[in-house]
Amino acid sequence: MTKPTRTNPDELLIGLVSISDRASSGVYEDQGIPALRDWFTSALVSPWKMETRLIPDERADIEKALIELVDEAGCDLVLTTGGTGPARRDVTPEATLAVATKEMPGFGEQMRQISLRFVPTAILSRQVAVIRETSGHAALIMNLPGQPKSIKETLEGLKDADGKQLVAGIFAAVPYCIDLIGGPYIETDESVCKAFRPKSAIRSR
Repeated sequence: MTKPTRTNPDELLIGLVSISDRASSGVYEDQGIPALRDWFTSALVSPWKMETRLIPDERADIEKALIELVDEAGCDLVLTTGGTGPARRDVTPEATLAVATKEMPGFGEQMRQISLRFVPTAILSRQVAVIRETSGHAALIMNLPGQPKSIKETLEGLKDADGKQLVAGIFAAVPYCIDLIGGPYIETDESVCKAFRPKSAIRSR
């Protein structure tokens, strides 16, 4: 498969997938996608755009959405919210692993470490992160929590009252990961989230 055509190769294409039976059927309004949109609007200073999906807790639907966003839409980063607990209907991690070519376990480990600062039930979360590769493209796929507050904490990390970083959020490592898999160079607003790269990988503006 060839790499999807991009009008702007420097633009980060983000896929946002909210997974919820009730939100997808209109029982209540989805909160995951708006929370992610708001966070990226504040956090990114380099160009980006997004593709969104709102789907039920069905493994086949989740796998289909992830494959479409990476292989057809050409997303560099795909984030899911919802469906990562121990309930029978929570199948997001299984669907994510099914479309993966590489696992990235450090992201899930750090997400749980952040959440454990707040609730002991964080150990019940099963978020995973993976790379999906085709012959011409690769993307990072990560499962996030479903609640807007938890989404922000997971991505951004925890800071004290003076803004000093107490626990690093997972997004600090995302730009360099995207570099390594051949995606666009991501720059962040350091007051929100400082991207970490080795000195040799930092580009001058």
